Amino acid sequence: MKFLRKIFDNAHATLNKKESTKKFFPLVDAIDTLVFTPNHVTNKGAHIRDAIDLKRTMMLVIIALIPCLLFGIYNTGYQHYRVLGGLDDATWLDMVGVGSLVVLPMVVVSYGAGLLVEFVFAIINGHTVHEGFLVSGMLIPLCMPADVPLWMVAVATIFAVVIGKEVFGGTGMNILNVALTARAFLFFAHPTKMSGNEVWVTGYGDAKLANMLPDGASGATALGDLASFMQDTPALENTQAFQAKYSFMDSFMGLIPGSIGETSALMCLIGAALLLWTGIASWRVIFSFFIGGFVMATILNLVGGNGYFDLPAIHQLMIGGFMFGMVFMATDPVTAAHTNAGKFVYGFLGGFLGILIRMVNPAYPEGIMLAILIANVFAPLIDHVVIQTNINKRLKRLKTA
Repeated sequence: MKFLRKIFDNAHATLNKKESTKKFFPLVDAIDTLVFTPNHVTNKGAHIRDAIDLKRTMMLVIIALIPCLLFGIYNTGYQHYRVLGGLDDATWLDMVGVGSLVVLPMVVVSYGAGLLVEFVFAIINGHTVHEGFLVSGMLIPLCMPADVPLWMVAVATIFAVVIGKEVFGGTGMNILNVALTARAFLFFAHPTKMSGNEVWVTGYGDAKLANMLPDGASGATALGDLASFMQDTPALENTQAFQAKYSFMDSFMGLIPGSIGETSALMCLIGAALLLWTGIASWRVIFSFFIGGFVMATILNLVGGNGYFDLPAIHQLMIGGFMFGMVFMATDPVTAAHTNAGKFVYGFLGGFLGILIRMVNPAYPEGIMLAILIANVFAPLIDHVVIQTNINKRLKRLKTA
C-alpha cells in the first residue's frame, strides 16, 4: 500500500506544479480518497469524529446492492433459457454467462457516462468529485429491463446526473432520486423500451421477429400478466391463474421476469439488513413504506372485483419493484424526509401511492417509480409541517409557562 500511496502523492505534486494542470486535480483526488482515508480530518473542537466518510457510506450501499446484482445476473440468464427454451439443459454457469453479458455492460456504461459528467463538472467548477454517483451508477442498471439498449442507458444516466442533480448543486442538493430520474426519463422518452412484454427477457424481441419463440412463450412480467389475465377471465379465476403461474415463493425468491435488480424480495431484504445494521438506511422509512403499501393493498382486497384487487396483499408487495424501491430508492437520505416524524409520513405516502397507482390503473401496472418521485417532491413540505408543528407546540408551552 505504501507503493500505491507514493504514486498518488507524486501525482498530486505533479498536478499542483502548474496552473494549467491543477484543474485536473479532482480526477486523481477522486480515486485517492476512494482507496485511502482522506487526510483532511477534524483534529480538535466540538465536532463529530467517525472512521466513516461519505465515500465509505456509498461503498456500504453498493455492498448491500451486490446480492441484487448477482441474483439479477443469474435471473437474466434463467429467464432467457426459460422463455426461449433450453432451460433443462442449461447449467447455472450458462445462465450466469448470459446474464453477465447483458448486465455487466450496462453497469460499465452507467458508471462511465455518469462519472464522465461528474469529472467535467468537477473540473469546470474547481471542486472535488462528488461521491453520490457511486450508488446511483449501480442503481440505474438494476432498475432497467434486460433488453434496454446501452446507448439509452448512457443518455438516461447523463440526463439524470445533469438535470436531476448537478443543476441543483450536486450531491446532497438534488430533490429527486437520481436513479429514478434516469428511469423516468427513459419511460417517457422511449416507452416501448421500458414497458410491454418484449423488454424483460433478453433476446425475446429478436426471437419474436424471427418467429423462433416456443409455443406459449411470454416475456411479460408478473404485473403485465396480471393485467392481461384480468381482461380474459373472471376475478377469482384470474387470481387463481396468476397464483398458479407466479407462486408466492417464486415471487419472493425472484425467479420471475422484471427489472434486473428488483425481482428478488429476498435479496432486497438482505441488502436492507446490512443498511439497517450499519445505520445508513432509516428503519422508519422502510417500515412505514411497507405498512403504506400493505394498507392500500388490504383496502383494495376488501373492495375486490378484479384480479388486481383480489390478489393477497402480501403477495402484491412481493412482485414488481416494491421491495427494491422500498429498500434502495425511498431510503435515499438526500431526497427523503429528514425529521423522524416526517420519515413515517414520507414512507407511508410512498408505499400507499405505489400500490394505489399499480392496482387502480392497470394500464400502468407498476407505480413504485412515480410514487417515490412524488414522495421526493413532498418530502420538504412534510419536514416543514413537522418542524412548524413542533415550533407551534413549544410556543404554546411558552405562553402557558
